[in-house]
Amino acid sequence: MTTARFSLVLALLYTVLLGIFGLLFLVLSASLPPAQQELLAQLLSSRLQLLFALALLLLLGLGAALNALQSRYLQPLARLSEDVALLSANPEHRATVQGAAVVRVLTDKINALATNFQMLQSDVQTRIAQANRALAAEKNRLAALMSELAQCVLVCNIEGRILLYNTRATELLEVHDATGTTIGLGRSLFGVIDRDLIVHALEQIQHQRQQTDDPAARPVSDFVATLANGQLVRAHMAAVLDGSNALDGFVLTLEDITRNVAAESQRDALLQLLTQDTRAALANIRAALETMQHFPDMSSQKRSQFTAIIDDESQRLAHRINQAEQGRSTSQSEGWRFEQMRGIDLIALLQRRIETPALRIDSNIESIDSALWLEVDSYALTQSLAYLTQRLAAHCDVDTLHMDLQRTERLAYLDIVWRGAPVTVETLQSWENTPFQLGATIPSTTLTAVITGQGGDAVYQFDQIQQTSRYRLLLPLATERAALDIRIKKSARPEFYDFDLFQQSGQTAALDQQLLSQLSYTVFDTETTGLQPAAGDEIISLGALHIVNGRLLSHENFDQLVQPKRKLSAESTAIHGINDAMLIGQPAIEKVLPQFHRFAQDTILVAHNAAFDMRFLQMLEARTGICFTQPVLDTLLLSQVIHPNQAQHSLEAIATRLGVDLVGRHTALGDAIVTAEVLLRMVPLLAEKGIFTLKQARDAAQQTPYARIHY
Repeated sequence: MTTARFSLVLALLYTVLLGIFGLLFLVLSASLPPAQQELLAQLLSSRLQLLFALALLLLLGLGAALNALQSRYLQPLARLSEDVALLSANPEHRATVQGAAVVRVLTDKINALATNFQMLQSDVQTRIAQANRALAAEKNRLAALMSELAQCVLVCNIEGRILLYNTRATELLEVHDATGTTIGLGRSLFGVIDRDLIVHALEQIQHQRQQTDDPAARPVSDFVATLANGQLVRAHMAAVLDGSNALDGFVLTLEDITRNVAAESQRDALLQLLTQDTRAALANIRAALETMQHFPDMSSQKRSQFTAIIDDESQRLAHRINQAEQGRSTSQSEGWRFEQMRGIDLIALLQRRIETPALRIDSNIESIDSALWLEVDSYALTQSLAYLTQRLAAHCDVDTLHMDLQRTERLAYLDIVWRGAPVTVETLQSWENTPFQLGATIPSTTLTAVITGQGGDAVYQFDQIQQTSRYRLLLPLATERAALDIRIKKSARPEFYDFDLFQQSGQTAALDQQLLSQLSYTVFDTETTGLQPAAGDEIISLGALHIVNGRLLSHENFDQLVQPKRKLSAESTAIHGINDAMLIGQPAIEKVLPQFHRFAQDTILVAHNAAFDMRFLQMLEARTGICFTQPVLDTLLLSQVIHPNQAQHSLEAIATRLGVDLVGRHTALGDAIVTAEVLLRMVPLLAEKGIFTLKQARDAAQQTPYARIHY
């Protein structure tokens, strides 16, 4: 306590005491008779020096008491408080023992606690350092192991965001297109692998987990996929579980099988060539031998000529056999297990495997149900059908095959159709029951055995009127799985509508009258540093994909992280999972936005709660010179048009109502995929309400409550 403060406190105490004594004197004197009051006044006036001395003694006593209180209690406690505050910054600091006995005891106790705290903190720091060293060593070993793996390995969270990948993954999954899309930490896996494949594999894993009570069981899922760059891969998925044994992510290993398919095609072509050459050589040898047998008296010169023919043909045959053996040794292949596979991927695989310059495959993949899944041995099935089509091409002069795949209640019909004369029952049975080699290391089998092994059947039909033959395979559908039970993070994005989306300058009368089912859309979503674009929040991720002719083109996507000019908040990272480290080295919005503008050109923009995303784009117009003028549809408003009596119109609520899986939420591309699937399911529901064109949809959306709210 400073001298001035001490003097002020002493003066206040002294004044208070004098005031108390004076008040007591007044009360006492007021109760006395007048004569006694006068006598008391005379007595006090004669004792003024004594009263002054007593007042001075009182002042000195108060000063001594206050000084003792300050030095023994107040100052030591104030210093002790400062010492305690220092302990958190400097665990080695100790409080000075001083003051009264009780304060000294308290100081000793605090110093003892500080010593224990320092020991515990030192032990914790030592353990943390050891754990960090062990973690770094494990990380280095894992990185070294993954870098040496021949297979592509990715680790993703349940939302499809890539958390870890190896060099082989970069080589296999890199997509070179106008947007420069490639894989990377924090990006969505759905940019290179169809989201439906991942969802189906996760559902299969969940189904396996529900079928067993063994905690040590490790459910997996296998499937075949076609990548955005056209490559065929065989995928193996394993689940990653969190501390509560709930599905938290997955590990995906991918093996490129494009060359395997090409090698099998090359092997079959070599086998066919060998067969033709063998027949020709044997025919020449047989003709020479028969001639020599019929003319035993021929001249030695003629006999030498025929002997030379036999020798040449036999050597040519031996050479061709050696070539075939060499070709066989370079096309080693292994048998494949039954796997979950989409029908459209099976047709694409068959087309890739069977089609040659002499045999064209015609298939309308657009008409095949994208939700049709099969459970087949794709390797054996494609090899068998390749064998069948080779027989058709060789014996029936077939140069064009049409393939189609349709769903029935319990089975799928895979039809192979061609024009020309019918195949006899005997010939077809011969082809079905003649053994052929599936692969170099796989025993011979028959077409019938392969089809039966798939749990299917085959039927041959001939249409007299159309003069077409149909070979129909009845294949088993994959077992349907229950919807994924995944805990979805609550969205922190507010629903608001604070500018007019209905008067975009790119709106034209021609667009107004087009049917919703015939328009081309760019469905997009953004992740941001926060929720206030006007306050400086920025876009950190932009994801989008196209819908053309009512079909979601999952491989035509845009997925890009963006380096902002401000740090991310902990609240935003908790929502979308993107942190500052993921954004280091990413391009700025000035580079990304022109790419996205080209990607979305000549399409209708679609988003959920579009005002939020469009506000961010609008705020960037002055900075980038990029302006989005095309019409905008908002699934939030369209949901109110379709279901005006529903209380919830969040993306999660709408997706649940319409049966859309919520895998991939809170990534820009993942949210865009969910929004796109929601829009495709909304179009027929809008038609039921008499809303068919873009103008009708926009007019209806403009009448909804959210569209009339301004902030």
